[in-house]
Amino acid sequence: MHDARLGPAFLATGSSSFADFLSQQAPELLPSRRALPEGDAAGLAPHGTTIVAATYPGGVVMAGDRRATMGNIIAQRDIEKVFPADEFSCVGIAGTAGIAVEMVRLFATELEHYEKIEGTTLSMDGKANRLAALIRANLGLAMQGLAVVPLFAGYDLTTSQGRIFSYDVTGGRYEETAFHSVGSGSLFARGSLKKLYRDDLDVDGCVTAVVQALYDAADDDSATGGPDMTRRIFPVVGVITEAGYRRMPDSEVAGIADRVIAARMDRPDGPAASLT
Repeated sequence: MHDARLGPAFLATGSSSFADFLSQQAPELLPSRRALPEGDAAGLAPHGTTIVAATYPGGVVMAGDRRATMGNIIAQRDIEKVFPADEFSCVGIAGTAGIAVEMVRLFATELEHYEKIEGTTLSMDGKANRLAALIRANLGLAMQGLAVVPLFAGYDLTTSQGRIFSYDVTGGRYEETAFHSVGSGSLFARGSLKKLYRDDLDVDGCVTAVVQALYDAADDDSATGGPDMTRRIFPVVGVITEAGYRRMPDSEVAGIADRVIAARMDRPDGPAASLT
């Protein structure tokens, strides 16, 4: 008869980190532990591109375009790059898509495991630090071209505000003010938000601003996909407030994208920023 009882490793006291437990019991399951041949492997897998996030009074918004590329080829037109990490946070992925999705799943499990073991949720800073550790563990693959550079955002229940964190490939963690973007089109998206962002935006205005930023990024960066009007494929938009994470329905995002594109017919370079 098969013994269904958990082994000693599952009952031992120790770290509340699921990643640490996995590294001890089944390290081959960690994305960062996979062996690769020497050389640059960047061309072997699809890459996700542009993620944008912005805070507003009462929460934070994150949006990602839907295009994945392999060199000069569009590998996928409807990839999803924004994922909930737990009830009050989300992650947007840029970099090697397959490894990034695995990392996000591991991060979500890490947060859930901590909550079950400790009986409480991690703080926003604690969550940001845990994600930094997972990115740091991927440094070996990043050196071979399989980098993952996510954007992390969430609602801080302690300070009652939205917060945004960016990272580098070594796991360096940086808190951003007001808005930020990562990925190949991030330079253009941040430039767009510099003229569009205001600290008194409501949620509809904040979503409109990030969709405008993705449109501007797609206008100048070939790896970033803008709203696809023919296929009706629109950015994935997540909104996080004190009520938790909510993925904005495609129908709502489509309505905002339709308004943005209609306005661009009259002003192709986008809305003008006030000089006062």
